[in-house]
Amino acid sequence: MEQFESRVNLTDFTQKVEQIKSELANYLVGQHQLVDYLIIALLADGHVLIEGVPGIAKTLTAKLMAKSINANFKRIQFTPDLMPSDITGTSIYNSKTNEFEFKPGPLFTNIALADEINRAPAKTQAALFEAMEERQISVDGKTYLLEAPFMVLATQNPIEQEGTYRLPEAQLDRFIFKLVVNYPTVEEETTILQNAHANSDQLDLSKVKAILHKEDIKSLRKTVSSILVEEHLFKYIAQIVSSTRQNPSLYLGASPRASIAILNTAKACACLRGRDFVSPDDIKYVCAPVLRHRVILTPEKEMEGISCDAVIQQLVDKIEIPR
Repeated sequence: MEQFESRVNLTDFTQKVEQIKSELANYLVGQHQLVDYLIIALLADGHVLIEGVPGIAKTLTAKLMAKSINANFKRIQFTPDLMPSDITGTSIYNSKTNEFEFKPGPLFTNIALADEINRAPAKTQAALFEAMEERQISVDGKTYLLEAPFMVLATQNPIEQEGTYRLPEAQLDRFIFKLVVNYPTVEEETTILQNAHANSDQLDLSKVKAILHKEDIKSLRKTVSSILVEEHLFKYIAQIVSSTRQNPSLYLGASPRASIAILNTAKACACLRGRDFVSPDDIKYVCAPVLRHRVILTPEKEMEGISCDAVIQQLVDKIEIPR
C-alpha cells in the first residue's frame, strides 16, 4: 500500500501542540476538548468566549493557556463600575512637560483575559470592539496599533444569573468560538479532590512552561493558512451557514463572518489532527462553537427548552456530506 506523503511538514506543528497539552495536563483535570478548541482559536487568529457556572476552572484554563505562550499577558477583572478608559488607557497631564501623555491600559498586551466580561455594562464591553476587530485602539483622536499576536479570552457566567449584562449580538460575533464548560464527571472530580488534598498549597502558575513564542505563532498560523481545502467543502460550509437563516427554529441566522470562522478553524483543526487538508469531520467539529453564539432561537423553541446546540446538530445532520 502506497504511503501518503503530506504536502505540508506538520512535524514541528504537532510537537508544539502536544507539548502544550502535556504542560496544561499538569494543572488541569479533564477539559481536553476545551484545550483543543483554545489551541484551534489561537492558530486561527480568533478570540474566545468561555461560558460556565463559577468554580469549574474557566479562568484557570484561560490563564494556563496564556502562560503556555511566551507573550505579554494581562488579566482584567470586569466589574459593574469598570470604565472603558480603565481597559484602553487614558491621557494624563504631565506637569513637567505641560503636555498630556497617553498611558496605555491593560488591553495593550498579547493575551488579554477579560474575566467575567458580562459583569460590566455595555459601554465598557463595547470598548473591546475596535481592539478585537481591527487590532487597534483609538483614544483622543489617535490610533494605536496592537502588537501581534493579539487574542482576547473572555469568561462569563450564564446570563440568567443576577448582576450580569448580556453581551449584544455585535459583540458576540467578534468571538470566533463560544465554548461552554460543563461540570466534571465523578471520576474527574474525585481526581480534583485527591490533587487538592495532596497539594494543599495554591497552584504555582509561575512554573508553567512557555511552549510557544510570538514567532512560533506567526509560523504556525502560516502553516494553517496553507492547508488544502477542496472546492466542494466551500459549498458545504456555505450550505451549513445558509441553513441557519432558513431554519424555523431560529429567529436569527449566522452571517458570512461565521462561514469564514468555520473555514479558518477547520483548517487549524486539520493541522491538530496531523493532516494538511480539511475533511468534512473537521468542519463538523467546529460548527457548534462557531455558531452557538451567532444564532438566536425563536421564543417558542426557547420555551420548549430546546438548545442552540441541538438545532445546529440537526441542521448539520440534514446536509449531505460531500465525498
